[in-house]
Amino acid sequence: MAHAEPEIIPRSRALAKERRREQLIKATINCIAKRGFSATTMADITKEAKLSLGIVNLHFQSKEKLLLETLKYLAGEYQSHWEKALNEAAPSPVSKLVSVVNLDFSKTICTRKKLAVWFAFWGETGSRPMYMKTCAEYDSHYTKVEAGFFAEIIRDGNYQHLHAQTLAATLDALTYGLWLDMLLMRNDLDRNQAKAVIMDWLHSIFPNHFQIPDRPA
Repeated sequence: MAHAEPEIIPRSRALAKERRREQLIKATINCIAKRGFSATTMADITKEAKLSLGIVNLHFQSKEKLLLETLKYLAGEYQSHWEKALNEAAPSPVSKLVSVVNLDFSKTICTRKKLAVWFAFWGETGSRPMYMKTCAEYDSHYTKVEAGFFAEIIRDGNYQHLHAQTLAATLDALTYGLWLDMLLMRNDLDRNQAKAVIMDWLHSIFPNHFQIPDRPA
């Protein structure tokens, strides 16, 4: 009995499918940023994307799957920029950490829309285990790599009283806290000011490794 040949999807169809998926994900991001997580409906998303509900169901089957794929899209986008920032930085751990700080408060990552959506998803992690799993997998990797950079600096400066993992966790906490302040306080704190706070902290811990940051005008 002859076996059916597997369907070969033409490249143009595959690209069109990927564009539609990204179109819907970006529409979801816009809707969550405007309306919040719980108030965003499938009708809102299809209207924002200028597509039919049938197209959404074709590509994602359900709202929950679309939301999960949106979170994965955001996480993957950040990972891509994070890896690029490290690859382009000088090889020293100080340069790598400065590169991460610059990325976290760049125009690419640190926008009101993206911060609003990230915090909306983080607010749902308690009731949606898959959101927690997705975020935790990425975050644990970043923290581990940053802890490695701190460990190198500690060894280089013989800072025996410091703990690399604690410093990495503190850096993450400061970054998330500043992002939240920027989201809630609107014009009271900008990207350069927030970055200066992080660099001030790094200089206070490692005065021989990190320079005092320039003060934003």
